[in-house]
Amino acid sequence: MVIGLLGALAAAVCYGSGSVLQSVGSRRIAGQADLDPRLLIRLAGQLPYLAGLALDLLGFAASIVALRTLPLFLVQSAVAASVGVTAVLAARFLGARLRPVQLAALTGLGAGLVLLALSARPESAAKVPLAGQWIVLAGALAVLALGLGSARVAGPWGAAGLAAAAGLAFGGVGISARILDLPSPWWRIVTEPPAYALAAYGILGTLLFATALQRGSVTTLSAVLFAAETVAPAAAGLLWLGDSARPGYGWAAAAGFVLTVGCAIELARHDTAHAPPAGAPRDHAARA
Repeated sequence: MVIGLLGALAAAVCYGSGSVLQSVGSRRIAGQADLDPRLLIRLAGQLPYLAGLALDLLGFAASIVALRTLPLFLVQSAVAASVGVTAVLAARFLGARLRPVQLAALTGLGAGLVLLALSARPESAAKVPLAGQWIVLAGALAVLALGLGSARVAGPWGAAGLAAAAGLAFGGVGISARILDLPSPWWRIVTEPPAYALAAYGILGTLLFATALQRGSVTTLSAVLFAAETVAPAAAGLLWLGDSARPGYGWAAAAGFVLTVGCAIELARHDTAHAPPAGAPRDHAARA
């Protein structure tokens, strides 16, 4: 269980740091009105974005380690807490200033994670039938539809919609990793629907979040992303995959979850991120 907790903490640090670097790289690329996969090709030439993506991959590996033994509500809450890392780094390197309410929210994030750690117990996910695995894979189409619709909405609502769709996609990654039953021999993983779901959600989430970062502030969008990435998988884990808290610690799980997500939202309300560079429009209406 200790290894799982360390993995969840490492994932939070990697994801939060990666978000700032991806924001820097994304803002160096001219914005666009629609969801365009070619954006990822252009971003491949941006070193900060690639560094952020590398941190995301490290965070993903760490979260996989955590998800093998810990419930989704704990691991995804730890990922949500990475918005605190994003806020601190944005304040340190992007010229922002942390206000007292934000410092209180960061403290709340830490307290929420402590409560979640106390409440969690090591357990594997319940076995999901093949039909359920295909449903998880098909859910990527619904997330894609949300992303395409949000990409056509101007202003902060469009950016928030893209971030929410990215959060659902990355939440799909967590669910897919949780239900993936590693076969023996290992190469038979090509026959497992959760493996394809994991790849589909991961690519989709990366594209959606890169597009969102061109339109709004990294802290606000990260908070929206992490909230969506936390709530949906946590509900799926509790209602479908057999996740539960330690006996007698249900109150700590509930309080920790609410405190973590609530503080992430509070950080979103009091944005610390920098404004886009001069001449860099924040929504596709300005770029039209």
